[in-house]
Formats: sequence, structure tokens, C-alpha cells
Amino acid sequence: MSTTDSYTPPEVWTQDEDDGNKWASINRPVSGATHDKTRNVGEHGLQLYSLATPNGQKVTIMLEELLAAGVNEAEYDAWLINIGEGDQFSSGFVDVNPNSKIPAMVDTTTSPETKLFESGSILVYLAEKFGKFIPTEPQQRTACFNWLFWQVGSAPYLGGGFGHFYSYAPYPMEYPINRFTMETKRQLDVLDKHLAKNAFMAGDEFSIADIAIWPWYGNLVLGNLYDAAIFLQVHEYKHLLRWAQKIEQREGVKRGRIVNKTWGEDGQLPNRHSASDIDEALANK
Repeated sequence: MSTTDSYTPPEVWTQDEDDGNKWASINRPVSGATHDKTRNVGEHGLQLYSLATPNGQKVTIMLEELLAAGVNEAEYDAWLINIGEGDQFSSGFVDVNPNSKIPAMVDTTTSPETKLFESGSILVYLAEKFGKFIPTEPQQRTACFNWLFWQVGSAPYLGGGFGHFYSYAPYPMEYPINRFTMETKRQLDVLDKHLAKNAFMAGDEFSIADIAIWPWYGNLVLGNLYDAAIFLQVHEYKHLLRWAQKIEQREGVKRGRIVNKTWGEDGQLPNRHSASDIDEALANK
């Protein structure tokens, strides 16, 4: 691992087994299972396998919002996938998501079972299955999808770019931090200007676009992500902050954000099998 400015890529790349970053022990250049383990299955029709990262929070918030809206068929079991210990490389998980990333979900109410991965895909599936949080009016529906896929394409610059080099890289690197900070602030400005004219991402109604964007950008401006609020001067984005604070107060968000969570002071719930599990976790936080 070079710490100089004169690094020259080798003719053929080989993996550095210990490059000093937090996730070095689980990063690898191949896919597939590393060990056999059958996935857990509970009593509900929806089986979620996840961790309360921003991508994981999208789905648990969606499920809790559905339940809060009276959709009892959205009851689910949520099983912790500890990515630090390589749970995502078990044979049972890889069978659902060959890309070995959380979240993954199985709808056992269909025949055959429906296997789902990629958080954006899961949000669309649930919204269409239950007819909630997705506009039916063509222009608003298009706006919802515009912003949903904006998040899918933009968040890697925030997480894998800014977040990695600001928080997880083995040592501070000026160029990538500057590069991804600039892009992150540009994205925050995009959201702030849009929300200056709109109550929610797709207009006047809360939708899966808000559910997708809030765990990343809402958490960021609220100071819950990468401890970077001062560095990024998030107070400058007043419309985005207004939106983030409003979303934060939703009951489904308060409940969904702690599912499959094993850290923090806002509640921890490694596995969720009933509403009472969340009630207890929130009462004991």
C-alpha cells in the first residue's frame, strides 16, 4: 500500500490482503458463497435479511410505513445480516442475492417464492404490491421514479466515495476527500433547491422517493452519518433540513430505522418478528 503521490498501477492488479481499511477482511474480487448456512425463515409472508445501514433502513422504513398505513399483509420477519462477519456470503443469503449485499428479501406468499435484492427494486415491489407510497398520476409517478433512481445513482458517491475516504480509509487522502466532498455538496444543493419548491420529493405526497433518499441524505444533514455535519456545513441546506426533520418525526421512520440495528442510542433491534419487538426496543433505548 503506497502512501505517496507517486503511485504507479502495476501491469496486473492483485489484491492487497490487508490494505488497512475497516472492511479489508471481507472485501474480495470474486462473488459467491464462502460457507454453507441455510437462511432463517419466520412465520410472516415477507422475510427480510438486512442491516440498519442507509440501504437497509430504506426497506424497514417502507415496511413500517405500510403497517402504519393499515396494510397488515406487510408484516415481516427481519433477520440480522452481520456484514462484518461475512453473513452476506452464506449460501442461503447468496441464493437470494448473488451480489452479496444487503438488503435482500423473499416474498413467500407467491408461488414460486419471489426473491428480491437491491433496495430500490424492493421499494418498487412493495409499493406496487400494496398500492401505497407510489403516485398513480402519471407526472407525479414519473417524478417519483426520477428521484428514486437519482438516489440509486447518486448515493454511491456519498457512501462509497465521501463516506469511505472521510471515515473508513486507512489514512486521510486529500484528493479523494476533496473530490467526493465537492460532489456530495453538489448533491445536497440539488436536493435543497428541489425541496425549496416541493414538500416531498415527488410533490405534495410522501412516497418511496422520500423513503429512498432520507436514510442517506436526511441522516447526513441531521448529523447521523459519518460525523460530517460541520465539515459539510449542512446548516446551509435549510430546505433539505426542513424535509429531513419532518420525515424523521414519522412513526414509520422512528420504528423502521432501528430494525436490524446493533449500535446507537435511538434504539437497537437485531431481529424483528412483531410490532411488540420494536415497542420494547424503543422503550428500552
